[in-house]
Amino acid sequence: MLNDLPSQAEDKILALMAQFRADPRDDKIDLGVGVYRNAHGHTPIMRAVKSAETILLETQETKSYVALAGDPAFTRAMADLVLGDVVAQNRIAAAATPGGTGAVRLAFDLVRMANPDARVFVPGPTWPNHLSILDYLGMPTVTYRYFDSTTCEVDVAGLLEDMGDLRAGDAVLLHGCCHNPTGANLALTDWQAVIDIITTKGALPIIDIAYQGFGDGLDDDAAATRLVASSCPETLIAASCSKNFGIYRERTGLLMAVSNDASSCDLAQGNLAYLNRQTYSFPPDHGARLVTMILEDETLRADWQAELANMRAGMLSLRQQLASELRTLSNSDRFDFLAGHRGMFSRLGASPEQVARMREDHGIYMVGDSRINIAGLNTDTVPVLARAMIDAGV
Repeated sequence: MLNDLPSQAEDKILALMAQFRADPRDDKIDLGVGVYRNAHGHTPIMRAVKSAETILLETQETKSYVALAGDPAFTRAMADLVLGDVVAQNRIAAAATPGGTGAVRLAFDLVRMANPDARVFVPGPTWPNHLSILDYLGMPTVTYRYFDSTTCEVDVAGLLEDMGDLRAGDAVLLHGCCHNPTGANLALTDWQAVIDIITTKGALPIIDIAYQGFGDGLDDDAAATRLVASSCPETLIAASCSKNFGIYRERTGLLMAVSNDASSCDLAQGNLAYLNRQTYSFPPDHGARLVTMILEDETLRADWQAELANMRAGMLSLRQQLASELRTLSNSDRFDFLAGHRGMFSRLGASPEQVARMREDHGIYMVGDSRINIAGLNTDTVPVLARAMIDAGV
């Protein structure tokens, strides 16, 4: 039977990683892998996480299961971080998940259970795994215009026009901040126009917020998500702790379902617990426990926020440096968008051929659509990338 399984295409980023490892050049640069790295190319364990783990090691008395939907304290802490006080707690159903990916998958499952005919509108482009999961689930998708490859900014007019095709019962996938893969974000005023269309059409927003704190700050990065959740009768929010807490391998995420009223909230909570039971039963707790401890402890939270602010400032500085280098080398402002983008990623606007040339001639590895991980750079490699881009004719 196993011989009859279909062949699966290799993940493009994993394939790129293998190419990078096989490259013998000492000066090669990896801008493909989507994890945060400091100036030394290392993904550190954050200080507050280390402190919380030490406390947990000394005080934890059991490794027994928590609840099907995870520890309620984790839900409360994350709901406060993401939503603040804009939504009443009795409207929020939630389930802890293995990472943000698990939360995204749970959101799509919940939509499919509620409306098997739902179409999911997805931005063009979006994180490839969004489309892979939707395809696996057999859920129909509609791509709405998002990124203008000429201006390297959001195509607001095209986005709003395409969302005009929404029907009642459809779902709309939105990136809460730090859009992956482009780094281009909607302005808050444009978010209101999106909300108006979604509510008028009777669609359901699904927000993937994986980089809160990596853009302009924890509250600023959550502003759009809070606006949607407080304006729409229902919202699904898939939150990840991998990046802003640096706990990638702990697989810590949460799906929140903001319902119209307490009765609908109870129904959503029951279905979230059911879906967890069918997939992995009880969710992992170690990462969620650390996040809860950090968010609930004033000292740990202050230290975490200070380190996160330094990480964010470092990425913003690299963006400014790259835009400045390219302005000098190109004698134009056509790359200034890089300073305005937010988060770990940006699309450079290079063709696949230009991407290949930068890899072959300069040992610079990025995804074929020219998405780069800003955190893969440092002050010494920014000029190298800038020169390679000009040499390749970007």
